[in-house]
Amino acid sequence: AGAQFQYLTVQKTGTQQNVGLIQLNRPQSLNALCEGLMEDLRRALEAMENDPQVGAIVITGSQKAFAAGADIKEMQNKGFQECYSSGFLSGWDKVSTVRKPIIAAVNGYALGGGCELAMMCDIIYAGEKAQFGQPEILLGTIPGAGGTQRLTRAVGKSLAMEMVLTGDRISA
Repeated sequence: AGAQFQYLTVQKTGTQQNVGLIQLNRPQSLNALCEGLMEDLRRALEAMENDPQVGAIVITGSQKAFAAGADIKEMQNKGFQECYSSGFLSGWDKVSTVRKPIIAAVNGYALGGGCELAMMCDIIYAGEKAQFGQPEILLGTIPGAGGTQRLTRAVGKSLAMEMVLTGDRISA
């Protein structure tokens, strides 16, 4: 991996060192997805995609939280126009464009943007304590990075609507 990251730990693992392991590392905020973390993630994914030794990538968090969503503190003072003109979510879809298989290893909370990040991966392995949810409605908004579309494809229309409109979570 080589490069230094502020909000991630990145390494190659496996018996042949051919699995890229990316661990979200903002424990004080339950791995909330701030702009810096998402930039680190984009750079790490590009490095892994360009590394011919890496055959697959695993993204994980901690035992308590895969990612507890977008960093609300970072977003709270931004209006729609500022977010739109600055391309606020522009790098969030990098996970879904990587051509190598990406596995989300989820334990703990995968809420809001964290749930969306997991759904962008090709495969989700969920631990016994995994909790998936789209609680944005509790803040007066809706999922903003493709969560409504991905969630509907993953769990069906009825459960997706229930989760998005109530903020309820589901377990693994």
